[in-house]
Parts: sequence; C-alpha cells; structure tokens
Amino acid sequence: MKKICITFCVLLILIATVLTAAQISDMRGGNSEYLRIHVRANSNSAYDQSIKYAVKDEVVEFITPYVAECNTKSKAMEVISSITDKIEDVCDDALERLGVNYTSRAEVRSEHFPTRVYDGVTLEEGDYDALIVELGEGTGDNWWCVIYPPLCFTSASADVEYRSIILDIIDKFFNRS
Repeated sequence: MKKICITFCVLLILIATVLTAAQISDMRGGNSEYLRIHVRANSNSAYDQSIKYAVKDEVVEFITPYVAECNTKSKAMEVISSITDKIEDVCDDALERLGVNYTSRAEVRSEHFPTRVYDGVTLEEGDYDALIVELGEGTGDNWWCVIYPPLCFTSASADVEYRSIILDIIDKFFNRS
C-alpha cells in the first residue's frame, strides 16, 4: 500500500510538472505564431464605427492576395511590412471617398491584447505582432482578425489556397507532408 501511495504521489508530481512546463511554453511561444490585424476607428461614434468597417473591407480585399502566398508568419510579417505605405494609400483613398477629414496610419508592431475568441479560436491575453491600422485619432473600438495563419481572409478566387495550421500539425505528426 505504501508503494502505491508513493507511486501515485510521484505520478501527480510528474503530471503537475509537465502541465506547468506546457503552460510556461504556451505563455512564451503561443502568441508567436500569430500575426493579427487591428483596424482602429477614429472614435466610438456610430459614424466613425461605420467608416471603420467600410475601410476594413477595402484593407482586407487589398492584402488578401499578398498573404495568400505566405506559408510562415515571418514571411507574412515581411510582406505586410513591405506594403504598409500601400495599405495607408488604400485606407486614405477610402476615407477620402467617404468624405471624412482624417487620414490613416499603418504599422506592424508588437502590442499587448486581451483574450479574444474568433470563430472558435481563442487568442489568450498577451503580446502579439500585429498590423495596426489607425483611422484618424485611432481612439475608437477596433475590428480585429488574424492575418497569419489566415483565419479570416477568404477569397472568391479558386486560385487561392488557404492552409490550416491544425492540419499542418497533424500532417507533421503523422509525417504526411
């Protein structure tokens, strides 16, 4: 009986150690696989929020073909960073057509974000790399999604193929790639 108790205690300690190590690993590296996008409205007025959604649609349409070719987060960051001026142009053209008197700023940077859920995927609170698009003062609520892996970018084009990070992990596990 004493051996069973000792064995049970050792197993509990091992399980606790493994779970703690996994949580620490997730806190350090879990966010590192995502590149987010945040489009921040000028303010929280209903008008500025509607402007945000109109601009967001044009930004997503513009960057979708660029990120469709990216098969790593680092490639997605490189591509998005190289077109931030063009992203600002797309935003500013939309803002001008919509008749507002402010412009945009686009930048890829790391920021701290609260926990968010998108389409069944939970992004825990933490620091994430993100394309931040600020409209005007950029003090309003934001629209957000994930550029890489492409959780929210779709295209009507049949020529664009999107990958599932979960399927990639399964393929690597079973050596099917």
